[in-house]
Amino acid sequence: MQNSATLEYDYSIAKLFLYSTMAFGFIGMLIGVVLAFELAFPDLNYIAGEYGIFGRLRPLHTNGVIYGFTLSGIWAAWYYLGQRVLKITYHQHPFLKFIGYLHFWLYIVLLILAVISLLAGLTQSKEYAELIWPLDILVVVVWVLWGVSMFGSMGVRREKTIYISLWYFIATFTAISVLYIFNNLAIPTYFVAGMGSFWHSISMYAGSNDAMIQWWWGHNAVAFVLTSGIIGIIYYFLPKESGQPIFSYKLTLFSFWSLMFVYIWAGGHHVIYSTVPDWVQTLGSVFSVILILPSWGTAINMLLTMRGQWHQLKESPLIKFLVLASTFYMLATLEGPIQAIKSVNALAHFTDWIIGHVHDGVLGWVGFTIIAACYHMLPRMYKREIYSKKIMDIQFWIMTIGIVLYFSSMWIAGITQGMMWRDVDQYGNLTYQFIDTVKELHPYYLIRSIGGTMYLLGFIMFIYNVVMTITASKELDREPNYASPMAS
Repeated sequence: MQNSATLEYDYSIAKLFLYSTMAFGFIGMLIGVVLAFELAFPDLNYIAGEYGIFGRLRPLHTNGVIYGFTLSGIWAAWYYLGQRVLKITYHQHPFLKFIGYLHFWLYIVLLILAVISLLAGLTQSKEYAELIWPLDILVVVVWVLWGVSMFGSMGVRREKTIYISLWYFIATFTAISVLYIFNNLAIPTYFVAGMGSFWHSISMYAGSNDAMIQWWWGHNAVAFVLTSGIIGIIYYFLPKESGQPIFSYKLTLFSFWSLMFVYIWAGGHHVIYSTVPDWVQTLGSVFSVILILPSWGTAINMLLTMRGQWHQLKESPLIKFLVLASTFYMLATLEGPIQAIKSVNALAHFTDWIIGHVHDGVLGWVGFTIIAACYHMLPRMYKREIYSKKIMDIQFWIMTIGIVLYFSSMWIAGITQGMMWRDVDQYGNLTYQFIDTVKELHPYYLIRSIGGTMYLLGFIMFIYNVVMTITASKELDREPNYASPMAS
């Protein structure tokens, strides 16, 4: 049998997902910048007719970033690290390679159809679950193919231990499978009533029940795509890149199981002060606050992995990305529970503070982790040095400043909104009309647009660095051990 140290890993599928990570990251972020400017300058909504308005583009932005950029990054990491931690290679398992290719190409077809349908205004009008019913079926097929790849690989593994990253990937697969199917149960009206559009459907649930099921799904799309999938990535790439072992496996066990148990019940905080039962709202608030423990447990585990090695922050931009990603994770998972406290939620709900919270998590935690993972994989997949360390460093600072401008402007805007909406005069009448808040927030919307543009510029630099690494960088005669050698 071939020794695991001499295995020749097959990165062909990981490379395809790397390309889609860059493509859908750029598309999703570009649309996000367009939307930010549309909010700052509303006349921009009408330049492209109905296809350029906020309502058409916003689902494209969220779906493109969550299901295009983020899932592509998670799956690029899976098809890279899965072979390595399980000590298998797709050269020896052609069926798994076939499943991987089928997974990728059906996924690309799904994303293209999603772009077309959402741009055409075909939607179920459910947050993070906008796709029409035929595409929901295709989503399930794509998801099952990932499961076949993952569990099939584990079934033929040569390494007995299932590494931490795979725990989180299994959790992502299992939770999303259940949540997505239950939330998207629907009745196509054309087949049942013989009327309406072929694409139209109505939810199996009604009223408050629909809201509860929707946010059971909606918040856990964040939990099990933007959180557990990304934790799976950082648990592999930070130790590999730094050359340091994980700080504590006991802390890993605590964080994993408590995160799995607690996160699933936190979605109720999206329906506070609504018509859903009060116990559901309270449950959502309580479990959201408890979430600080497993979330910070993971982030602290990452940061303490760097103990005694903080000099690497000066030496490696890649380490800077990973360390700051963990820091943004701590920030976002403190901010979210605070917003879920009922008294705070009364001020924060429906304001731009929520938008700031989402984006310091996605841009800082998710974006930085995926970018760092791609930079780590590049020299090993293509056997070439990273093209430019200097570009990485400039990219890091541009994107970091962009994030700070983004979330700080949205914090101020959100709290300003909340205070103006609640302000009353001596007779109990509202002091401000809604349009007053819109006018007041214009400077902050402009700052948000500039911050988003800076992040997009950094991502374009990332794409350039990746392309130049693949096509024009110095070839390596052997794989780097951990910290990637980089040209200046």
